Amino acid sequence: MTEQALAGRTAIVTGASRGIGRVTALALAGAGADVALAARDTDALDRVRAEAEKLGVRAVATRTDVTRSEDVRAMVADTVAELGRVDILVNNSGVVSSTELLETTDAEWDRVLDTNLRGTFLATREVGRHLVAQGSGKVINMASNFAFKGIPGHAAYSASKAAVVAFTRSMALEWARHGVQVNALAPGYVATDLNADVRADPDALNRILRGVPARRMGRADELAPWIVLLASPASDFMTGETIVIDGGQAAR
Repeated sequence: MTEQALAGRTAIVTGASRGIGRVTALALAGAGADVALAARDTDALDRVRAEAEKLGVRAVATRTDVTRSEDVRAMVADTVAELGRVDILVNNSGVVSSTELLETTDAEWDRVLDTNLRGTFLATREVGRHLVAQGSGKVINMASNFAFKGIPGHAAYSASKAAVVAFTRSMALEWARHGVQVNALAPGYVATDLNADVRADPDALNRILRGVPARRMGRADELAPWIVLLASPASDFMTGETIVIDGGQAAR
């Protein structure tokens, strides 16, 4: 794949203010794509926008709560108005819950499902109108290896990510004839702000790493090349798939 494999394309990345989303947005920009950055933290978004622009592409930042349909519509409208088109959507926004089921409140369940699943649905539907109309495009959903494993204390999170995998397959079949590919990544434990507290606790970290054959957490920059591949023409005949990247954890 060439360094500018995405030149002339425009990508929207949700949850782009930090962690995997930030690294993803900069990897897409590094491959030549103009990027629209969406998240709720506008200060962090502006910093990522500045980083992307240093790579020689156009970048816009839009404050977006992916659980609100009006925010998502504005996100897509702003992207098209500022950057002229949209070709790629990376549904990266997500939250984690580590509460056992009997202690899980209605509000906590809704928070996780609304962000991880409803947010993916809303953004995919809105961007999909453009992709189907133009007869080309890529949607990349962020799932998790928890979609394939029973993890105590993570019922809401696991359910949301399993639903994202099923959603990915369904949309891939609906849109294949329109030249739109829909795929997903399912990372295992990746070192981000979301698990900083676990990484700071040696006992908790060791308990996690004992279950990972590679005996380490992944890095966000190890996911980014796969997202660029899925966003590029190299994956034009691949759709409905979920790539697991978890140091061998799901292979057990």
